Amino acid sequence: MAWLFLVGAIVSEVAGTLSLRAAVSGRKLWYFLVGVGYLLAFVLLSLALSEGLALGVAYGIWAAVGVALTAVLSKFIFDEPFTVLMAGGIALIAGGVLLVELGSTH
Repeated sequence: MAWLFLVGAIVSEVAGTLSLRAAVSGRKLWYFLVGVGYLLAFVLLSLALSEGLALGVAYGIWAAVGVALTAVLSKFIFDEPFTVLMAGGIALIAGGVLLVELGSTH
């Protein structure tokens, strides 16, 4: 169940961040979705932690997947750049999270 809460936290945070970009570009109603997305993200992240997921692992995955999804979705939704250098940075973040996960088992 902890992993489902974490997935929900990631989706909510990405939705909140994309809504923030939309709010800056136009309608102020998007700010409501920003608040809901971030609030839900933190509630779900705390539920994942309460189910026993380690903080370093949960936060690392939440942040890394959030960055990657936001960058990729921004390319398609807002026509923002997504370069090879950005993809390399995301790969480095993913590698760092993997090392944190592997280190947490010892």
